[in-house]
Amino acid sequence: MDGWFFWTMAGLAAALVGMSKGGLPVVGMLGVPVLSLAISPVAAAGLLLPVFVISDMFGLYAYRRDFDRRVVLIVAAGATVGVGIGWATARVVPETAVTVLVGLIGLVFAVYLLVRPDLARVPKRADLAPGLFWSTIAGFTSFVSHAGAPPYQVFVLPLGLSKAVFAGTSTIAFAYINAIKLVPYHALGQLSPDNLATAALLIPIAAVAVFAGVRLVKVLPEALFFKLVAWALLLVSAKLIWDGVSA
Repeated sequence: MDGWFFWTMAGLAAALVGMSKGGLPVVGMLGVPVLSLAISPVAAAGLLLPVFVISDMFGLYAYRRDFDRRVVLIVAAGATVGVGIGWATARVVPETAVTVLVGLIGLVFAVYLLVRPDLARVPKRADLAPGLFWSTIAGFTSFVSHAGAPPYQVFVLPLGLSKAVFAGTSTIAFAYINAIKLVPYHALGQLSPDNLATAALLIPIAAVAVFAGVRLVKVLPEALFFKLVAWALLLVSAKLIWDGVSA
């Protein structure tokens, strides 16, 4: 983990993670693929987890008043189970299969959002059963490759949350998911001293990017914000499918 190319990709990945914690949708999922251009995907996931966790702290402060309590509680319950499943099956489930599955889920839902743009703007109460189902999948896929956003958004986007509440709820939910991943990641040897030392150098970049993301969320019109969510989900999902199939 050295050289200008590695540090360029690592800095860009940290900035993407930080902006996602500032409320910009989906872009944090690009962190691992970007850093994987310089190191292996497994090493990239381990290196970026501390960056995710510290960035979450800034995001929690920024959105401490803007979130849906019921959604956060449902996601926390389901994601805990999903992370546990990911830990238990870490050595037997092919990461490529999970990557393709996550990509397919996100792709289908993103296309549906673009065909039905009103779907994300009709307020409704979060139902427990589908929430637990999609949150469990989100916890599992987040554990495997920090790719929990597509299944999470399948649950949350149809609820019609406002722009700020959507961003805050997502930030808080994934702050919890990332925190509970620390123990299994450590047990699997992905939080080495070298990784932690490198992550410490990337955290200032991520911290600045958090507040840049918060600022962008505030100035983006709500309709444009959710259209960007849909297109970002579509593009990232297509990239995940490509990565899984090509691997």
